[in-house]
Amino acid sequence: MSDWIIKVEKLCKRYCLRHRQERQRYATLRDVIADRLKRPFRSLRVAFPATEEFWALNDVSFEVSKGEVVGIIGRNGAGKSTLLKILSRITDPSQGRVRLRGRVASLLEVGTGFHPELTGRENIYLNGAILGMTKKEINSKVGAIISFSGVEQFIDTPIKRFSSGMQVRLAFAVAAHLEPEILIVDEVLAVGDAAFQKKCLGKMQDVASQGRTVLFVSHDLAAVEKLCSRAILLETGRCQADGPVCQTIARYQSGLIEGASKHLITRTDREGAGFVKFTGIQMLDANGTERSVFRSGEPLRIRLHYCANGSKPLANSRVSVDFGTWGKIYIVTSTDLHIDGCLTLSPKGFIDCIVDELPLSLGTYHLSPYFELNGVAQDFIEAAAILQVEDGNFYGTGKDYPPGMDGRTVLVRHRWEPATDIGLAGLTAEVRKRSPEDLESQSVLA
Repeated sequence: MSDWIIKVEKLCKRYCLRHRQERQRYATLRDVIADRLKRPFRSLRVAFPATEEFWALNDVSFEVSKGEVVGIIGRNGAGKSTLLKILSRITDPSQGRVRLRGRVASLLEVGTGFHPELTGRENIYLNGAILGMTKKEINSKVGAIISFSGVEQFIDTPIKRFSSGMQVRLAFAVAAHLEPEILIVDEVLAVGDAAFQKKCLGKMQDVASQGRTVLFVSHDLAAVEKLCSRAILLETGRCQADGPVCQTIARYQSGLIEGASKHLITRTDREGAGFVKFTGIQMLDANGTERSVFRSGEPLRIRLHYCANGSKPLANSRVSVDFGTWGKIYIVTSTDLHIDGCLTLSPKGFIDCIVDELPLSLGTYHLSPYFELNGVAQDFIEAAAILQVEDGNFYGTGKDYPPGMDGRTVLVRHRWEPATDIGLAGLTAEVRKRSPEDLESQSVLA
């Protein structure tokens, strides 16, 4: 592409991880003196921490044309955020280079580019000045920025007093309205509510229609597919796919399905402190038989195996599992919705989530388990297992959902009652007695 606005060439980013070897116990001064007296001529050895190289990005190359809207997708730890930080000039690459033609506005983390002691209004002017805008140019945008953010009441309050959601609202409004040639948006929009996320997607579409370039990172594949025409898939720091958004998403999904078959303890694309980790997940039927395919309406027992790095009971635990399709959560189950009081678990074992009647329609779903301890996230694995759902007689009528709604429907037990004593059969007969003229003049629900 000759009209590129972003050009990434053989980009690499290396981090050195230091691991200190733990001693069995701390040596006291008495221990050191006694050991020196026993072995006075022993040479001194200085223990340096072991180092390990980690390549967050490895030989990544691509070009983005002016006016393109490109999605960047991949699992946790794939290198997406590292790439955006390099493009935003926050982090320097270890190898390779990035060439940009135009001003860049990025929204990577809550509070990015804001000075906590300055007010919201002052931070708008600060960000505009960083982008090289004059005060007159910023003045023409301030009203639209404040209105879009929805924080008018607090705009003259120091940013440090803003909630994370308020900071995201203002940060996005600033980034989108100050007319950068390149807009970079990370997963940070997930902090906002659903209405604001929809508003942001609409604004990014407006930005793209004006010929500006957008790089969008999100786990919401439906949003990526709606907003972007092209997507780049990163896996373990490498570019595995780059092409039409539908094709790239399909490849990503197939990789998630393959990854779900791995033993959970080997999965590296997980989030959390890691004191407690999931080690396995099973889907059991009413007979305790492990299966991966279930029918709508069948009982399902999800068994989550876990192990803690310690021997003490896990007090104040919370466990949940999400049922979803790619990028959308359909059902969230959680222990705190069902169990009263504090949940205490053994340091190693399993916990079962029991669904009496599987309320999902025909389709493929993934299960994502989450473990929280004392309010701190310990482990979360996206698509830890794949659940295949087949048609079942959920309602006892042989019908599960309207045509075309397979894979997009949560089935709910319900019933209908006519408003009169005539009943459904009587109402149908009554309609038959009426003349065509009567039917034209009055709408009848049968």
